[in-house]
Amino acid sequence: MNILMINYEYPPLGGGGGVVSKMLAEALINRHNITVITSRFGHQALYETVNGVELIRTPVLFRSDRNAATIISMLAFFPASLWIGLKLLRKRKYDVIHSMFAIPSAPSGLLLAKIFRKPHLLTVFGGDIYDPSKKLSPHRTPILHQTVENVLYASDRVVTMSEDIRRRTKTYYYRAPKEIFLIKGGIPKPIFTPSQRSDYGFDDEDILLITIGRLVPRKAVHKLIQVIKLLGDARVKLIVIGDGPERGMLEQTAIDLNVKNQIFFGGNVDENAKFALLNFSDIYVSTSQHEGFGLVFLEAMSVGLPIVCYDNGGQTDFLKDGETGVLVELGNQAAFADKLRALIVKPALRTQMETFNRRYIHEFFIENIANQYEKQYRALAE
Repeated sequence: MNILMINYEYPPLGGGGGVVSKMLAEALINRHNITVITSRFGHQALYETVNGVELIRTPVLFRSDRNAATIISMLAFFPASLWIGLKLLRKRKYDVIHSMFAIPSAPSGLLLAKIFRKPHLLTVFGGDIYDPSKKLSPHRTPILHQTVENVLYASDRVVTMSEDIRRRTKTYYYRAPKEIFLIKGGIPKPIFTPSQRSDYGFDDEDILLITIGRLVPRKAVHKLIQVIKLLGDARVKLIVIGDGPERGMLEQTAIDLNVKNQIFFGGNVDENAKFALLNFSDIYVSTSQHEGFGLVFLEAMSVGLPIVCYDNGGQTDFLKDGETGVLVELGNQAAFADKLRALIVKPALRTQMETFNRRYIHEFFIENIANQYEKQYRALAE
């Protein structure tokens, strides 16, 4: 089958949704031809084949930060991706058009599907329909809300990664289809070269907490820095992997709270370095206000890390309190610090959670997820 994916975010740009689409495309490439229309940043090639996936990148206006998108850049993606799609579909036959994100990807993907009479599959990831940290979140911005409702209603099939997002889609969007298919996120089996703590300047006695993600308001990394202050334990160090517009503010917060020496900003790193850092850390932590699914939790679990995060978001589909780690009431930093302190002083409990996570993660490997999407493609094409 020939699949055309429309995705504003495709690594090395974007967050969880972009990562999922990349892994999905690469998992399917041995059985299908995959073309992806995505946005361009910096000096990326306009046309490129990466791991068998054909990428066509279109420049968009005012995208100055690879870790964050502007309203203007997302609006610009609609005509740019539509124009490329029109040229492609006049020359090639595609069986299914698959839009990743209700906005900004689906408007052009859906219109192409209507023009060329192709089935349209939409995957909703979370932030494209609900982001409590943004004033212009689609669920409370009239024009964006109407756009999301339209693409939900007109798509031939809608898929989401978590029960949380499926529920929010039905709650906030009245024209959402009655049946929304659930296909959870997945990750490839990690392959990496291990590193030593000393390679990064850490000691064996350090208790290493790690968090990974774009430094944007929804991730609320400043709350993790405040938790480090509440713990009051100089052995505890927080590794922050990722970059974004909030980095300067976060560095200043660490200085203001007098925990600068306990916070290490690693910026963007490659996959090998990411898993090497996860592998020698002790606990994965997140104070994100909401996650559509939370792929990075799976990545941390794949190397055995217990997870401490809030009980709000798609991660509650697969995280099990007391087994995969600890779930904390949203926004309760004192409880977050207390639960974290309990894990720090109980290495045997962390070992128990490590054993559980290494076994449990197998059902979330990307091959299983790709098989479920393949069934959706075949059903639509037939």
